[in-house]
Amino acid sequence: MKLEYDLAIIGAGPAGLAAALEAEKNGVENILLLERDKYLGGILPQCIHNGFGLQYFKEELTGPEYAERFIDQLNQDSPNKVDIKTETMVIEMTPNKRIIAINRDDGLLHIQAKAVVLAMGCRERTREAIAIPGNRPAGIFTAGTAQRYINIEGYIPGREVVVLGSGDIGMIMARRMTLEGARVKTVLEIMPFSTGLIRNKVQCLDDFNIPLKFNHTVTRIEGEKRVERVTVAQVDKNLQAIPETEEEISCDTILLSVGLIPENELTREAGIKLDPVTRGPIVNENRETEIEGIFACGNVLHVHDLADFVTEEGEIVGRAVGKYLKRDRKFRHRPIKIVPGDNVAYVVPQHIDFIVPGRKKIKIFMRVKKPAERVRINLLDDKGRVLGSYKKRIVTPGEMVSVYLPEVILDDKIKNITISIKRD
Repeated sequence: MKLEYDLAIIGAGPAGLAAALEAEKNGVENILLLERDKYLGGILPQCIHNGFGLQYFKEELTGPEYAERFIDQLNQDSPNKVDIKTETMVIEMTPNKRIIAINRDDGLLHIQAKAVVLAMGCRERTREAIAIPGNRPAGIFTAGTAQRYINIEGYIPGREVVVLGSGDIGMIMARRMTLEGARVKTVLEIMPFSTGLIRNKVQCLDDFNIPLKFNHTVTRIEGEKRVERVTVAQVDKNLQAIPETEEEISCDTILLSVGLIPENELTREAGIKLDPVTRGPIVNENRETEIEGIFACGNVLHVHDLADFVTEEGEIVGRAVGKYLKRDRKFRHRPIKIVPGDNVAYVVPQHIDFIVPGRKKIKIFMRVKKPAERVRINLLDDKGRVLGSYKKRIVTPGEMVSVYLPEVILDDKIKNITISIKRD
């Protein structure tokens, strides 16, 4: 089957849904939304805890409620402008925006689009990715898989649990397992700080008296048919286990929350350049990749801590696609590169390409390398002069930081803007 669309969106989670709705509002009429799961919403249907929507809707929602807001808009406001294909797997995308997908009803689909939005989300790192030695028994799960078993399938993965990693989903699942009657013996974190949101540490661990051990990791997993115990140890400043600190903890379940990786196999095969830190595409302020007309947003671009920010990024892309298809864009004389400086792990977008009449600010997202209190975020030009400055009470790697670049500083004389975070 051969199809032609103005816009094809791969992934119907919060990023893809927001991009579709915003593109339709900006005059894009012929839109295709592709989703490999049975339902729209991406990961949100299994995230039954609250905390969603505080930024975007100014109220607290669960994940399914948050997704439902956008799905309802899609069904009510854009029923004839957005074609939706669920249970559809995209298997190839080319630089000229040709997509090959497959599903049970249509068979093999050849889709030609004028613009493409990548919104495939991210996946969890597994035991194999971090190479934990030991046996290979049952009872080892990523935290997201355990979340699906409990919240969607109705199964509890185990009764005595050790969680490795203090990412948000790991801490949320430590609480969820506790509420289901399991005993979470400890949460181990190899770093000297939590890698998730502060609020999740407080609400999910502290409030339930679940111990969190920093500078600790699992060095061995033991068990025949089922996990029976793990060996844990402290780590040194190089993150290497200290042998004399090893101890055994009996358990029947291990949940891994050891990082998320953007789903960029399609992106890489299309020849789109990836950022080595975010593992997502390098983009401009419109979230357009280095291939014109292919955009990326949400966790496929860089891993977010709030779905609200994913939605915001999807809307940026939706507006940008409208301008791209209308050829309503004015390029700068030369791009301005945004460079991570002191204590900044990465920045998104990585460069500024366009002049937009009437726009006053461009929002920059970043993550810090290590926690710090009472800091100043400085925007520096090529000669080290301060173009703008922001105070921040605390920054941590688990919480994304954002600042605005005032349009007034983005003149054609500037080649680079370096973002630096230092103690104030």
